[in-house]
Amino acid sequence: MFKALIFVTLRESVLDPQGVAVKNSLHSLGYQEVQEVRIGKQLEVLISCENRSEAEQRVREICEKILSNPVMEDYTFKLEEVA
Repeated sequence: MFKALIFVTLRESVLDPQGVAVKNSLHSLGYQEVQEVRIGKQLEVLISCENRSEAEQRVREICEKILSNPVMEDYTFKLEEVA
């Protein structure tokens, strides 16, 4: 069994209005040093696979087909074996 920590974020070329709103709020609270904020999502998925290679392939498929929009978003993931 493997645990995948998946991170989905908007591509750098895509405007992030939520990130802009958070940055503006931080500035209004006095945190002028904040230069940029990007909002994303983190998912934790337990997957039962025979080996790491198979788990990586399945996580990529899941990310590309369901968890991310390939036109606007990028994803990365970390995979760890769990007992």
